[in-house]
This record gives sequence, C-alpha cells and structure tokens, in this order.
Amino acid sequence: MLNELKKRLTGKTDSSGDAFVDALREAISPERVKFDGAHRALHGHDASVFDGGNSGPVVYPETTAEVQAVVRLANDHGRNVVPRGAGTGLAGGAIPLGAPVVVAVTRMNKILEVDVDNMIAWVEPGVVNLDLSNTLRPHGFHFAPDPSSQQACTIGGNVANNSGGPHCLAYGVTNAHVVALEVVLPSGEVAMLGGLDAEPQGLDLRGVFVGSEGTLGITTRIAVRLTKNRPEVRTLLLSFDSVTDAANTVSGVIAGGIVPAAMEVMDQRITEAVENYVGAGYPLDAAAVLLAEVDGLDAGVDIDADRIAQIGRDNNATAVRLAETDHERALLWKGRKTAFGAIAQIAPDYYLHDTVVPRSALAGVLEEVYAIAKRHDVLVMNVFHAGDGNLHPLLIFDAREEGVLDRVHAAGGEIITASLDAGGVLSGEHGIGVEKQKYMDRMFSGDDLDHQNRLRQGFDPFCRTNPGKVIPSGHSCADIQSLRNVPDKVWG
Repeated sequence: MLNELKKRLTGKTDSSGDAFVDALREAISPERVKFDGAHRALHGHDASVFDGGNSGPVVYPETTAEVQAVVRLANDHGRNVVPRGAGTGLAGGAIPLGAPVVVAVTRMNKILEVDVDNMIAWVEPGVVNLDLSNTLRPHGFHFAPDPSSQQACTIGGNVANNSGGPHCLAYGVTNAHVVALEVVLPSGEVAMLGGLDAEPQGLDLRGVFVGSEGTLGITTRIAVRLTKNRPEVRTLLLSFDSVTDAANTVSGVIAGGIVPAAMEVMDQRITEAVENYVGAGYPLDAAAVLLAEVDGLDAGVDIDADRIAQIGRDNNATAVRLAETDHERALLWKGRKTAFGAIAQIAPDYYLHDTVVPRSALAGVLEEVYAIAKRHDVLVMNVFHAGDGNLHPLLIFDAREEGVLDRVHAAGGEIITASLDAGGVLSGEHGIGVEKQKYMDRMFSGDDLDHQNRLRQGFDPFCRTNPGKVIPSGHSCADIQSLRNVPDKVWG
C-alpha cells in the first residue's frame, strides 16, 4: 500500500498500455513525463477560481527540440496540447480542457545571453520574471513588465498574456518589451517571429503572438528589450478620505501632462490587510491611498513629485508622504505587491477581476463596484493600476460557504458589464482565458470574432493548441463545453 502511494506521488505509475504516453517517455525521458493522479491534478487548474480542468500527461521539456517532439507526437496521436508556465494566471488560460498533454516549460529556465550594448537578453520561457530583473540589476538594467506575481510568474506566461504591472503606465506592457520569439508552431515546425533588426521584414507576427494565450503555439526562446534603470526615483504615498478623491487625483495628474512610472490606488480594507501583513507604513484611517512614482533625472523628478503632491492636495488629500530612503520605498512597494496574499487574514479565497475603464469613468465605476458587491452580499476590496484605468476588484469569500460561489460569479459578471457599459474593455493584463469568453461578443462583432478565429486557424488549422479558450462558443473551432470533464478513458 505504501509503495503504491509512493508511486502515485512520484509519478512512477504504470501507464504502459497507452501508446502516446509511452512515445512521450521515449522522446523526452521517463522522469520528465508524468501521468499519475497527483501531477495531473496539480496541472488541472491555475490560480483562477475556475474549475473543469482535466489534464492528460504532463511533460517537462528542456529544449526546443523536445517541445517540437511533443507537439509532433501529439499531432500523430490526435491529441491536444496546452502550454503552461508557473500557473499564476487568473483567467483560466492555463486550465487544460479535454485531457490534453500539458507542456510545462518551467525547466526551460535559462537566461541564455545578456547583450548590454544592444540592450537585449535572450531567455527561455520558464525564466521567472523577477529573476531576470535581479540578474540585470548589476548591469544597470531591468525587465520593465512587473506583474504582482513577478516573484513566481514566467516570461513565457508574460508573453502569453501580454502582462503588465504597476509600471506599465510609463513603460508599456510585455508587447513593448519583446523583440523576437522562437516558437514551436502547432504543426511542429519551429519559427522565428520578429527579429533584432530595427525594422524586421514582413508582417508583425511577433505582435500577433504576444497575448495569444497559448493558442498559436509554444514559446521556446524570447529576446526581450532591456530597460535602463533611471538615476533618480521619487515615491509618494497620498492619503484620502474617499476613493473618489484618489481617482480624481489620478485623472488630474494625467490631465496635467505628467506620466508617472506608476500610480496605484488601494482602498481602506485592502490597506488595513496589507499593513497588518507586512507593516509597510500605510495609514489605517485613510479611505484610500495613492502610491505614485516618478523616475528620471534629479531635477525633473522633484518637479513632477511636487506637482503630484499639489494635485493631490487640490483633490482633498489628507496627507502626502515622500519616501525618504530606498528601504522605505521598497517597503511601500512590498505592501502593494503582496496585497493579494494579505487578504488570507480575512478569508481563504478571492476572485480578482481585471477590466479597464476610461480614467474619467474611474470614480463612477468604483462606486458601482461597491454597490454590486453589497447587492450580492460579497466583501469587495479595490486595488488597481489607477494610471491606466485597470481595475482589480477583489471579491473575498470562503468557498466552503454554501451558495457563495454563485454570488461571487454573479457579482463578477455585473462588474464586467458595468465596465463595458462605461466604455471599458474586458482585460488589461490577465487575458480572456475561460473567464471572459462569454462576454467577447459584447465587445466584438460577429465579424470581428470570425476574423480572430480565422487568424487562429491560420496558425492552428485543427485547433489543437490550448483549445476552448478566448473566442466564445459558436465562433471558435473547439466548443469549450464539449471539452470539460472528458473521462480518463480517452487515454486507454
């Protein structure tokens, strides 16, 4: 009994009888092809609240040639493929539907080359976001996209979701920092999209691939643009008696012609949780705080910091604090980056949303978010990239409570609708995945979706790469409902 349990936990179960699994083990190695219940369960979901995932075998390739071998074998055996990084996605984009082979690229984690002169680094897709910036820091550079999950998320996942982060306000999302991609196409061929030339020839297929959520192929090497560390940084924390005043300050800063590196707003509930969690020095009596950062040359950042402080006071800021040391600045950012972990003090589960609204609509939509949560008897906390209107309402709950998930999803749906009605869009950085599929036809026409689907089929005619994602049922080449909960006997 104990030996059998050990086999299941280590992945050393007998699956000789399945020709595809046996072929994978021969092509990769038995140790890096897992078919036991523990590995399949672990890779059957991501960090989202969505279930229904059903993983087939899980493979851990270490080279482009191995990824290519897996894809070709999948084609030969009529199996689907789902690429996966760290699984930190929040829209269900990495959930395997229909028991596909999961290609986990976490062992492809090498920083291959750093070219400081040309400000380019070649990395594998499993490199952790923060590890790349830490490696670049002694050279005076960093990788600009900085999602809150940057301590765990991978560069390949950033490419798949076109990830952003607090500093994307000034520096842009992942697409602006990817120069070239080596990818294994759904056919099993290897292609280079983009290039190191200032003006690569042909269509911008690199731009098409970034943000495609794993539906167009599997990234195996990435050339990223390095961002030079600015000589001076000023970080301000502004306190307000209302979230509306904080939102209006954000609008006032942008209207004043200032483009800070970052502007983040947190309401009182999340501020209290963060302060209790890390002791970053946030005020506990403020209804909202605004974390604003400017960087550049010494004189310029002082001018911009003074102007932001004044705009805050004009919008009823009750306190304005300038971080005096690097340690103080780091603590303020640690508080913001650990906000989602901090809510575990309150409840074990959360549903994090990701819509974008015009900055002019921020205050009104935030008031509506609070009203929606109250109607559905769900606790909500707001922490968001205020500078570009990227909302992140956190619906806090305990999944063990009967009926709570129904209320949470109902509230989430109304938040999406309210954002679209305000002229917003479905996602700023988390992607569509399965979360927002059914809302795609509210944002796009049937013709729009048809052309998106045709583009996908141009890369993947048989729709075997991450099927059932992004494009809604009725438009896509794979109906998401037909892929849920496929029984294990498909592997017999």
